[in-house]
Amino acid sequence: MPRSDLPLKLVCRTLAVGSATIVLLILGFLVRESWPAFQSLGFARFFSDDGWHPVSGQFGLMPMIAATIITSLGGIVLAAPLGIASAVFVQFYAPSVLVPWHRRLVELLAGIPSVVFGLWGLVVVAPLVAGLGGSGQNLLTASIILGLMILPTIALLSDSAIGSVPRVWTQGAAALGLQRSAIVAQVVLPAAGRGISAALVLAITRALGETMAVLMVAGNVVQMPTSLLSPGRTLNANIALELGYASADHRSVLFVSGLMLMLIVGVLVVAISRRGGTSYARR
Repeated sequence: MPRSDLPLKLVCRTLAVGSATIVLLILGFLVRESWPAFQSLGFARFFSDDGWHPVSGQFGLMPMIAATIITSLGGIVLAAPLGIASAVFVQFYAPSVLVPWHRRLVELLAGIPSVVFGLWGLVVVAPLVAGLGGSGQNLLTASIILGLMILPTIALLSDSAIGSVPRVWTQGAAALGLQRSAIVAQVVLPAAGRGISAALVLAITRALGETMAVLMVAGNVVQMPTSLLSPGRTLNANIALELGYASADHRSVLFVSGLMLMLIVGVLVVAISRRGGTSYARR
């Protein structure tokens, strides 16, 4: 390595170690605050208790874990096709005059505060979903709002990933007689798979971490969901609602909820990353 690159290498290593250290410190803080609940209640009760009734000593987290996973995965299912299609449109189909405007609009969508999404969902989306049954404040509405919130992340990062595919690959495919749709499906998207996987990872962590908008539109009822039209409460919303007045075991269990969130994020990130890396390696 040239001597001139050594300072940059040291800075990068230092920042990388610093980032990992911050994550470990946060994890250690959550474990420390959760430990009293593990000691007094054990681990199994968070999954076996009948429901969430802190006053009665019931600390079942399963309804909120289910609501968190359903809304986040629902948001990804809605946003991933739209975001990837947006990136393909910008790179291959949009007129050159329209491209910068389309990108600016997507960036503007990324800058809208979550509480505005929540208000819009409560006033506009919830009444529409109510036509399917219920009050409209349910997991489906929350999934739609989350999908719109994470759409810019997927669209912009997928745009960057597709744009980084070497042009000579697409030119070679065109020279072989492939149509534009075949080039996109068989050459570009597989080559950009790792970047698109990274976009999905960031988007799903964004969805799992959202609190205010979901709190406003999901119905805020602690019950095991039976369908997308069921109201629910996510782990994030529960922490935000109850941490201000919780004490003793109740407070400690809220930190257990934070650990559960980190566990869910870690599992999903590893699953998506391994899938993206594996498919890329096979190519």
